Amino acid sequence: MNKPKPTKMQSERAKGPPDFIKNESGNDTYKVGAFLGKGGFARCFEVTHEKTKNVVACKIVSKSLLVKKYQKEKMIQEIRIHRKLKNPHIVKFFASFEDSDNVYVLLELCKRRSLMEVLKRRGRLTYHETRFFMHQLLEGVSYLHGLRIIHRDLKLGNLLLTEDIQLRIGDFGLATALDSDHDRRRTLCGTPNYIAPEILEKSGHSYEVDIWSCGCIIYTLLVGKPPFETEDLQKTYEKIKQVDYKIEKKFIPTLAHQMIGSMLQKIPSRRPMATALLQHAFFTESPLPQALPESILTTEPRLEPGRRVLREFQGSDVTSIANGIKGLVHVEEQQVALKHIDSLEEQLKALMSSKFKETDLLPMDRDDAADPASMPVYWVSKWVDYTDKYGLGYQLNDNSLAVLFNDNSRMVLIGSDQSVHFIDHKNVESYHTITDYPKNLEKKVILLKYFRQYMQQHLMTAGADAPAPRTNAVARLPYLRVWFRTQSAIVLFLSNGTLQLNFFRDHTKIILCPLMGAVSYIDKNNNFRTYSLKTMHERCPSELAVRLKYAQNICGKVRDHLLKV
Repeated sequence: MNKPKPTKMQSERAKGPPDFIKNESGNDTYKVGAFLGKGGFARCFEVTHEKTKNVVACKIVSKSLLVKKYQKEKMIQEIRIHRKLKNPHIVKFFASFEDSDNVYVLLELCKRRSLMEVLKRRGRLTYHETRFFMHQLLEGVSYLHGLRIIHRDLKLGNLLLTEDIQLRIGDFGLATALDSDHDRRRTLCGTPNYIAPEILEKSGHSYEVDIWSCGCIIYTLLVGKPPFETEDLQKTYEKIKQVDYKIEKKFIPTLAHQMIGSMLQKIPSRRPMATALLQHAFFTESPLPQALPESILTTEPRLEPGRRVLREFQGSDVTSIANGIKGLVHVEEQQVALKHIDSLEEQLKALMSSKFKETDLLPMDRDDAADPASMPVYWVSKWVDYTDKYGLGYQLNDNSLAVLFNDNSRMVLIGSDQSVHFIDHKNVESYHTITDYPKNLEKKVILLKYFRQYMQQHLMTAGADAPAPRTNAVARLPYLRVWFRTQSAIVLFLSNGTLQLNFFRDHTKIILCPLMGAVSYIDKNNNFRTYSLKTMHERCPSELAVRLKYAQNICGKVRDHLLKV
């Protein structure tokens, strides 16, 4: 049977980018590094300036894909609009140039991907996290509208996050600039779940379409799904035209309800401008968080703003935090863990029954199978087994250290900080410091210090070259829920749903995330690559297939351990 010919886009991607790129003058040379992702005609890579060593993102578009006039004009317009934007909540534009093969656009590197990945991992965000991100989004939108620019494609995937968890609006491929505030556009454009009714009805649209999209975004962050989402595109469009959505009172407090209602109005002129929304009580009722820890990428933060957390950590009144925290125990924790392992087992089962073609070679970083956006935020980088006396000690990739004690309590030393997170056998959480803690935890703190010293002196770090999140005193990290040994591997299951298998024979490791539908593979040379499980349905390297099959069989054992806890 003849293989289908690859499409033009597939052929271009197979070629890959050059190893080095230069601007037209030849004064600036960049070394092409890690593959960051793809979308539309573009592929994005991390690139490093040869002289300054500055690292930026480079969007590369093959000229062979820009064959039609409107495609070229669209690219020119995107660059023209983005080039003039300078705002703390807009992705920075550095330069654009071209050679005979490609167009290159150099942009700010947003290392923490987008809110889309955050929501996939978290399900939904807390009220105050949503306030934090929405305030930054609306400040960016207000800036754009002040320049008579409509973004027209505001969605979670275009809201990028920097390393210090600051929001940046990106992707101006559908943006348009108005000549006057009275101008209207009639192009049908946008993303289905976020598109405004006037765009669907082709009645002319302006700034208000961005406000509508922001209303959909705030709803999505709080509830975990867009307000008009259905399985059928036409039904979704009908619900949008009729403004037919349901307020989930469990997740949407009164002020958020009021704000969403004002933004999702059928008549565009009734929607408030971004500047007015920034004055809404949703933002002004209480102080906004000044910052969020990187741990929010995967785990709910542990404290709401206004509790003077850092000041209390620096003083002696830490036990009061512990007393106030006990109400945060998650009674559904076991059910959530079971849901994660069931989901992972189903995904692996689907892969193993897909009759994929086994290959000898692993897909490379720049291959379409690579899925760097789904790279895990946390994994176990070191471990040591002292369960004959005390428990299992382990270190996360951010250098946080923890012990799962034999009495099923856990203690986490957060990053290089002095903060200690203790979870007792009933999953009641309390927070202390390495120097200030209750008398009943003294022995466990001593053991924690011992485990830290041993692992620092004697153990290598798994995935050491992969980027690690930074932590601070208000971080709330995933912790080890279940672990056990088999003849072939040590099995580690974290509270955020991550399943990790470290194989004894060749020291390879796989890290599986049911929420992202992804597997990361650390080979015997410590190379770290992340792939989408769905792309493996077509072809899967033999060395990965055998490990994924083993992981499928392990899921049932993890479930059994969860039910015993």
